[in-house]
Amino acid sequence: MKKNTFSKLTIPTISIFILGILLSHVNSQAVVDSCSSNLDFLNNQLPFATASFNCNPVWSSQGFILRYMQTGAGEWSYVLSAPNTNAYIGMGFSPDGNMVGSSAIVGWVGSSNGVPVMKTYFLGGQTPNQVLPDQGNLQLGNSSIVFLNSRIYMAFQLVNTAMPGNRLIYSVGPQNQIPSVPNFLLTQHSYYVSTVMNYATDQSQTENTNTNSLLKTHGILVIIGWGTLMAIGALVARYMKQWDPIWFYSHVAIQSLGFILGVAGIIAGLALANRISANVDKHKTIGITILILGSLQVTAILVRPDKESKVRKYWNWYHHNLGRSLIILAAVNVFYGIYISNAGDAWKAGYAAVLVALFTVAVILELRMRLKD
Repeated sequence: MKKNTFSKLTIPTISIFILGILLSHVNSQAVVDSCSSNLDFLNNQLPFATASFNCNPVWSSQGFILRYMQTGAGEWSYVLSAPNTNAYIGMGFSPDGNMVGSSAIVGWVGSSNGVPVMKTYFLGGQTPNQVLPDQGNLQLGNSSIVFLNSRIYMAFQLVNTAMPGNRLIYSVGPQNQIPSVPNFLLTQHSYYVSTVMNYATDQSQTENTNTNSLLKTHGILVIIGWGTLMAIGALVARYMKQWDPIWFYSHVAIQSLGFILGVAGIIAGLALANRISANVDKHKTIGITILILGSLQVTAILVRPDKESKVRKYWNWYHHNLGRSLIILAAVNVFYGIYISNAGDAWKAGYAAVLVALFTVAVILELRMRLKD
């Protein structure tokens, strides 16, 4: 009896399990778009037919697929398909391949109501208040946006356009930072790519690769170099002098390594700003000031007077206060850089933890030194 009961229960259970796997497979296939598939499953939710459109996987790493075709005299129709990652997606037409000066179509799914939204923007600069909604030089005809199977489909027509620009840019915004009423401000993208489209051959060539890795490199180098090692070197100089001359060589080695990494971080930052045409004058000015202070510190070591010299106390005052100014400016600029790049709370918390640890060590060593005196 037990054996028969087991068989009767197992067969339907296994059938349901297999059916679940098949349905899961079908659903997983549905969320993947490719140029070999058509858009019939959208059930006429697009404002125009797309069966004969050209198709190009314009940004494979982010799953961006562009379908397009000239559908009339001075009329071009596009459908941009991309995964919904709870972030905005954008497609822009650029005069020179850069973000600044571009006119873009941006779409997202509302975080509160789940309603998809699409708007035009003019990218007048790098700050949110310079990215203007409902602006730009794109003249749109029929347009709509659809959210289905975890993907966003932005469909739009450019009208009164003999030939659209071939310098196309694509972007993905930071997660969980959806534009909202009333201003619909865009935060700076997390990823972007600049491409050149050849409409005659249906070929899209990447012009600028993702700048996110360069941004991370810049941040890590300046945090370790200016923001951390310089402070550690200062602690060594103040609290380890009982181990002479080890403290001095350690101090020089740590500060030299911090200087080298800091300079490399500034070079990476300048390259990043040039690549994305970033308007970060304040951040750049503070960074260059830090570089000047660091260079003056290196020069000071080369002209350090003897301990018996009458000017040694003035040199000490200059060297110590210059170093303190550098460390304070570096900490301020690190937090400011995290802010303007929208790097997220994890970066802020991580560097704050480093500063708290260094401050705690400094307090302990300072108390120990004073108690000995």
